[in-house]
Amino acid sequence: MLRKIRITLATLMFVGLIWLFVDFTGTASGIVGWMARIQFLEAVLCGSIAITAVLLVLTLVFGRVYCSVICPLGVMQDVIARIGRKANKRKRYTFSPAKRVLRYAVLALYVAALVGGVSIVIQLLAPYSTFGRIATNILQPIYMFMNNLFAWVAERMDSYMFYQSDLWLRSAASLGISIAMLLVIGVLAWRNGRTWCNTICPVGTFLSFFSRFSLFKVRFDADKCRNCTLCTSGCKASCIDYKTHTVDSSRCVVCGNCVSNCKFGALKYEVGALTLRRTAGHGSCAEGEETNSKSNNGSCAEGGSDNKGGDNSKNGNGVNSGRRAFLTTGAMLAGVALAQEEKKVHGGLAELIDKKAPQRNTAITPPGSGSARNMERLCTGCQLCISECPNSVLRPSTDLLHFMQPVMSYERGYCRPECNRCSEVCPAGAIKPISLEKKVSTQIGHAVWIKKNCVILTDSVECGNCARHCPVQAIEMVPSDPNDEESPYIPAVDETRCIGCGACENLCPARPFSAIYVEGHEVHKES
Repeated sequence: MLRKIRITLATLMFVGLIWLFVDFTGTASGIVGWMARIQFLEAVLCGSIAITAVLLVLTLVFGRVYCSVICPLGVMQDVIARIGRKANKRKRYTFSPAKRVLRYAVLALYVAALVGGVSIVIQLLAPYSTFGRIATNILQPIYMFMNNLFAWVAERMDSYMFYQSDLWLRSAASLGISIAMLLVIGVLAWRNGRTWCNTICPVGTFLSFFSRFSLFKVRFDADKCRNCTLCTSGCKASCIDYKTHTVDSSRCVVCGNCVSNCKFGALKYEVGALTLRRTAGHGSCAEGEETNSKSNNGSCAEGGSDNKGGDNSKNGNGVNSGRRAFLTTGAMLAGVALAQEEKKVHGGLAELIDKKAPQRNTAITPPGSGSARNMERLCTGCQLCISECPNSVLRPSTDLLHFMQPVMSYERGYCRPECNRCSEVCPAGAIKPISLEKKVSTQIGHAVWIKKNCVILTDSVECGNCARHCPVQAIEMVPSDPNDEESPYIPAVDETRCIGCGACENLCPARPFSAIYVEGHEVHKES
């Protein structure tokens, strides 16, 4: 029952978070958005004392259930490990001592990175953000590719149940890192289960301090143990030593496999049970240890037979064959989802050249982030805001100081005044919730006109696109020669009114570089 409850809850969390990251319609965020906000590190960074306290209390009561139920990267490792066990029927896990020096060194490095604002270390080690990047850069393109395929088929059947979505490569560097992390974590999980969780993950190491003192633990009844090794061979965390009848509760993620695998009832998940050990070679209790023997004299039970070669040929994998796998090898085919777009043409006559991003002196951060420093300090690079952006404005930064954190660029769209989705979905407080009223008065940057690119002067045509589409009327068309009202009219930017939404840059007809672009503000202002 314990294992079934854990699998059910973990499945709901895992599927819900995958849906949250791959969905491009905005539906998922209103239903399962809370799943991102209960992730441990993100709750700490956004200052949610209530969620942080609940997760710590949960660990003190039940052990590291966070790692096996709530954390999507942990559940993903379980899925991959399950597939690995199914592929290799003889695969057996073994007990290995805790690598405490490595674990504590990584945790110390991570805390130092948090204090010092070294974002690249934070992003590479944070479990939720690692999963988020894998989902955004690999799974979402596959999901969108399949959606576009269904839309293409449905359109030819006169059905509009699906609609085409814009599929494009946001960042080759971010995609490459996501694939590399999936391969590294996947290989470790395939071969050894929870290796990443119990040697590298800083959240797992931090929670291990509390799980040592948890009320509920998996405990041995050595009287009943027959040393069949089923518990150890099925433990993905490699934390059960059947020889000494001990379970390392700092690494145990309470998956329940050992309890369900044990044929003799020697392992139980319960409160305060006493642990019984037998010394090798005789049946007496180890010196100084308590006994839970039910016999009148309190002596230890006779040593059971060492059934190392026992009947575990059918059950050695320690896995219930009814458990379903939710991550398929199709995730490795992300390249299929990144197929090149068809060339766009205007009126069937002229090929449109794609816009290129200008060289900005200051990156543009989303409304609600407050400042570049705030993004650098709080953002874990999960890229949920990027996957949820309906206007194709957000993309991962390639700047080493803000690597893989979201920045804004307007080649494919602009930040529409009626949209604040990124501020609604951010779980870490890097982009704080912002109302639509406040958004249109927040200056995240200002427009800059580039004379040499403007088609009014280069092609001697009338334009004014930037002024017509500015939502705050920050651009006015004025004569290029102040003394000649008949001279060509060019844009003039009122920086005190401009909010940096990028409508002017996106809708400027100049190619490949716009004649007007947005320069970011280090600290956002009120217009």
